[in-house]
Amino acid sequence: MWDSSSMFLSTLTPKFYVALTGTSSLISGLILIFEWWYFRKYGTSFIEQVSINHISPWINGSDSAADSNGNTSGAGAGTGGNSNTGSTSNGGGTSSSGQQMPECKVWRNPLNLFRGAEYQRFFWATSKEPLTYYDMNLSAQDHQTFFTCEGDARKEEYEIMQTAWRERNPVQRIKSAHNAIEINPECAPAYILLAEEEATTIVEAERILRTALKVAEQNYRKSQATQHQGPVAEGIHRRDTNVLIYIRRRLAMCARKLGKLKEAAKMFRDLTKEIPSIMNVLNIHENLIETLLEMQAYADCQAVLAKYDDISLPKSATICYTAALLKARAVADKFSPDIASKRGLSPAEMCAVEAIHRAVEFNPHVPKYLLETKPLILPPEHILKRGDSEALAYAFFHLKHWKNIDGALNLLHCTWEGTFRMLPYPLERGHLFYPYPTCTECADRELLPAFHEVSVYPKKELPFFILFTAGLCSFTALLALLTHQYPEPMGLLAQTVLTWISYPFQLLKERIEAFWPCNLLQHISRV
Repeated sequence: MWDSSSMFLSTLTPKFYVALTGTSSLISGLILIFEWWYFRKYGTSFIEQVSINHISPWINGSDSAADSNGNTSGAGAGTGGNSNTGSTSNGGGTSSSGQQMPECKVWRNPLNLFRGAEYQRFFWATSKEPLTYYDMNLSAQDHQTFFTCEGDARKEEYEIMQTAWRERNPVQRIKSAHNAIEINPECAPAYILLAEEEATTIVEAERILRTALKVAEQNYRKSQATQHQGPVAEGIHRRDTNVLIYIRRRLAMCARKLGKLKEAAKMFRDLTKEIPSIMNVLNIHENLIETLLEMQAYADCQAVLAKYDDISLPKSATICYTAALLKARAVADKFSPDIASKRGLSPAEMCAVEAIHRAVEFNPHVPKYLLETKPLILPPEHILKRGDSEALAYAFFHLKHWKNIDGALNLLHCTWEGTFRMLPYPLERGHLFYPYPTCTECADRELLPAFHEVSVYPKKELPFFILFTAGLCSFTALLALLTHQYPEPMGLLAQTVLTWISYPFQLLKERIEAFWPCNLLQHISRV
């Protein structure tokens, strides 16, 4: 038998090898083209899908058509329709519908920490600067915009505060605030700076803010009586309104940090009823949502969320991920990937998975922090929506809320990566939101400290079978070309390779003949 096969190999001509390699190259090329087309359209490998959905269950004896990730990967990515986040999303370019998208926009972190009581304590413990100069400069611009006005001209205390916000040396900033208070004990912005930077504890910051609140209320009443006396008077009243609202917000945040949750929730609720322009920057509803989650008042949290999770309103990680958390709460404690892969997802589970996909599509960096596969750091004072800075700010305050709900993190772990299978080209088109902006990485590097590794959008890697067929096609095409150019040497090389491959089988045949009679082997060969 082996002699006949070696004789067959010796009779093969170079034309046979040319035809063989050419045919193999053509077939592998066709497979590669089909795999690439399927990947471009559906974001996954056809061979991989067939092996997972049909061959693997047959081998494992399961009637399921997909594993738990497979079940969730095809789920729709959202509740609430095709949201338009054009007014607040980050990233330039054009959406899939041809609409022009805005450039990157940096937002103030609604849950920003106190510099003296929190950021400074981190610096004392680690000798690492938690805030970048770019981030602090944005805060200085915010303070100048909202806490100063044209009516402050020739008022020494307010002129001191105008420069104090931009002073790079924190000691000098604090000294300037004290000087302003010495000149005018009713200079409310100076008290704000002292509460933010001089106070080393939340209790001390709250004490200074209460003093600032009394001063701010007096100034507000005075300017309210004269606000219609001209543009300058209107500017002073607007400034006093901004100062008053900011102080009330920071007092509510102090109450939240000190565990006075009911008081904090009431203060935040009252603030959400205000309508001045500064309210568009502070996003106090996110403070209220976080406080209600800490109170485990999930029904109240859902009511607040329903008010702000509207198709025409700006989205944020807090809104999207809180919606996912509340939906996951209904099914997370009983969710099992193995059971879900066998029976499929129930309607409630599908709703939770869709909400998770929607949240991950909006900001894909959050799950790694929630699942603690990437370390957290202190959040910056400004965030970029859909960026790593927003993910840090959300996870820093909301990780414990996900842990408080049994199984929520497990459901997130089993389902969040399915979003990337639904969005094979997120930089070109999105499912529910605009395509993921390409400018977030540069802005996040400016906002986040140098010791932090900035997260970037998970780039979709080519499936193994596409790489394999590409290599196979290239290899067989090269063999066909070499065989056509050098038929005799390639024929000898092919015979040598086949001889090496058949050598172990030849040894095995000799060993078998040593143990079995030759006539029996002849009978078997005849059969």
